[in-house]
Amino acid sequence: MRAFVFPGQGAQTIGMGRELAEAYPAAREVFDQVDDALGEKLSDLIWNGDIETLTLTQNAQPALMATSMAAFRALEAEGFGIHDAEYVAGHSLGEYSALCAAGALTLEDTARLLRLRGQAMQEAVPVGKGAMAAILGLDYDTVDRIARDIAGDEVVQAANDNDPAQVVISGHKDAVERAAAAMKEAGARRALMLPVSAPFHSVLMQPAAAVMADALAGVDIHAPAVPLIANVRAEAVSEPGAIRRLLVEQVTGTVRWRESMANLVEAGVTEFWEIGAGKALSGMIKRIAKDARLRNIGAPADIAALKG
Repeated sequence: MRAFVFPGQGAQTIGMGRELAEAYPAAREVFDQVDDALGEKLSDLIWNGDIETLTLTQNAQPALMATSMAAFRALEAEGFGIHDAEYVAGHSLGEYSALCAAGALTLEDTARLLRLRGQAMQEAVPVGKGAMAAILGLDYDTVDRIARDIAGDEVVQAANDNDPAQVVISGHKDAVERAAAAMKEAGARRALMLPVSAPFHSVLMQPAAAVMADALAGVDIHAPAVPLIANVRAEAVSEPGAIRRLLVEQVTGTVRWRESMANLVEAGVTEFWEIGAGKALSGMIKRIAKDARLRNIGAPADIAALKG
């Protein structure tokens, strides 16, 4: 069994998806449709801009989705499609890419939702007030316990349970720094402050969750062609109403990636295709499921290797 997985923020690079657009008209059309949906040439920023501007949350989110969908359309042009997988999943914003690939959301709606999501998440907390840190070498339960002990009147919580040895915490900057120091003392190999501008996947994102609830209420969501493994539940979901609710919960909730991938393995998935920019998810999956077969689909050569 196979799952298609879609990357989240942090995978962006200048030039991503350009080779796909040059090799496959269907991939080029994705970037054109996203440009039209947003009313701007996001593709020009992706291919010719500067990384600081691309990394702005409101740009990175639709840009990464466009690159994933360009790779997916290129796959389709070569005879591979959504029914070559039993499940889809995506890391944070990648969940929207997964739903688009599975036919639950249109490409245009997905682009507009992610632009709004990025803006709302950035605006939810003043710059400099929030922070995130990657904790390496401690398990989720330990990180969660220390975060709860440290928080006090502030917010710090486990935001991303990425793999057995990597958990990301998020919240008020001072609380995140205190928690990171406490986790080093508790045996973490490293505690790295992340170069992000907002405390994603924490309760501080509640204003953004309210914005997304309103936006998602006005968008048609269809049952995906194959089930989605939802970030905040780590289990399969196909009912449109449930998907809508979980996308709202995801803004403030923990991305349960480790559990999601482990549950897919338990369900019989032995092969994961990471579709889009970068290889971050493959690295996480390898640490979760050592025997899994991994493929990265982000360039024409990757697709050619499938046919070989």
